Amino acid sequence: MRIRLVRGLALVLAAALPPPAQAAEPHVLRFTETLAVTTLNPFYTTSGVIVDLSTLTMAYFVRFDAQAHMVPELIGAIPSQQNGGVSRDGRTIVYHLRRGVKWSDGAAFDADDVAYTLRFIADKTNTITSREAWDHVRSFDEPDKYTIVLHLDEPFAPFAERFFSSFSQSCVLPKHLLGSSTNLNQSPYNALPVGIGPFRYTAFRRGDAVEMEANPYYFGPPPKLQKIVYKIIEDENTALTQLQTGELDLWATFGATLYDRVRALPGIGVTLVPETFMSGIFFETEHPALREPVVRRALRLAIDRDLFFEKVFHRVGVRSESVVAPSSLDYLALPRARYDPAAANKLLDAAGWARGADGVRAKGGVRLALQLVLPTGYAPSAQLAELLRVEWQQIGVEIETKEYTTGLYFGLVSEGGILRTGKFDVALLSLASAVFADVFAGYGCAYTPPNGNNLTHYCNRAVDADMSGYQETYDAGKRAALAKRFQRQIDEDVPVIVIYARSFPFAYSSRVTNLRPQTFGTFDAIAGADVR
Repeated sequence: MRIRLVRGLALVLAAALPPPAQAAEPHVLRFTETLAVTTLNPFYTTSGVIVDLSTLTMAYFVRFDAQAHMVPELIGAIPSQQNGGVSRDGRTIVYHLRRGVKWSDGAAFDADDVAYTLRFIADKTNTITSREAWDHVRSFDEPDKYTIVLHLDEPFAPFAERFFSSFSQSCVLPKHLLGSSTNLNQSPYNALPVGIGPFRYTAFRRGDAVEMEANPYYFGPPPKLQKIVYKIIEDENTALTQLQTGELDLWATFGATLYDRVRALPGIGVTLVPETFMSGIFFETEHPALREPVVRRALRLAIDRDLFFEKVFHRVGVRSESVVAPSSLDYLALPRARYDPAAANKLLDAAGWARGADGVRAKGGVRLALQLVLPTGYAPSAQLAELLRVEWQQIGVEIETKEYTTGLYFGLVSEGGILRTGKFDVALLSLASAVFADVFAGYGCAYTPPNGNNLTHYCNRAVDADMSGYQETYDAGKRAALAKRFQRQIDEDVPVIVIYARSFPFAYSSRVTNLRPQTFGTFDAIAGADVR
């Protein structure tokens, strides 16, 4: 129950703290998330920081308030069957667009922009991160300049969240800048997009910074901040130093291993924001050593996740088993899988995985020797990798660890990204859930990269049927029952060993006032924030 109470919580960063040594520019926020930036177009990203930057700059139908309620932005109202915006059969959605809105370059916004964006999404030559939600759109109409009608192949209950929301990897694109071509894979637009948000991009200096200024054409409440600088820092020690010297005003989503240390810094405050990222150990289930669920179950039994949560992640979050976040609708609190190395050994013995002379198990010529990958510069992952190596060695598993830069680790298939090209056996990362318990894009058979975020290549047709049914019904009771069933089955199949649902620490200078980061739409409540 307490978990439910913090769902969507927005926490105010205000402070009565002595300021760090270096003076700041008033009304300029300098922050980092210690993640690389390779594109600013959210359609092409695999990185949470781009979604966060996009909440400041891009064009959305809906945003989120502090209670995790969806709020119309570029539309007059969220379509529903009650207001006539969704047909009785759930297959037609009518959006009425807000009038008088301008892009951040001053051009008028209308339905032509939405129509262009839908054609861009439908162009399969674009290597966008996920198509799963958009696969439901069969066609669309533009009856006038302020109306868009979507025709779906089947009902799609999470449409309001998944189609052009600030929590999605999508946004409306400006037709007047992009012309007739719908292939944007190599477009200069991706490096400096034009949007409709409270801020607009002014510079992207690769490896250095992304800069934004207040958008003079924004139709909503004008922000108090005049400028925002995202500093591209991938090393936690560098970020920590800059927070102490005053070169950073905000360090968002920093690693849990530094939580106590950062909280003790003079002039720095820290708050926690519940998130939908499920942190865990992900398996490439098509690789020979990991194809059998029994192997993955044994690997789960052989690790002490309560110890990991305590010592590596410093309890900055909520222990959980499900791939769905506790902050999401229809989350199921699954029973905790126990820590039992003896049972793990028995499972592997019974399944025919015998120890060799070197102590490593093998079966049918396949050794249980796994390559574990992680991003550089993130201390919790490095610490967890070493603990896993030691614990899995006890049950006859050999681990080789490889580190990659965050840009390469999270990169697209076209960029040779390690996760998305399946160049791993075991990977350490966090994968986002959503407002709904809709994890089809992360665990559906058809949504392996580049068509989705199913990095594990997990495929269970019964789970697919339940996840599809969950999306198709508008009946809340039926959705809840389907969500329970597919969460239980995914847990049984173990494509991922979930450790915990993350809460993200935000560290801030006393100069930062009234900043309200949120679970959904991280910076949707930016209007009142300032730097003194």
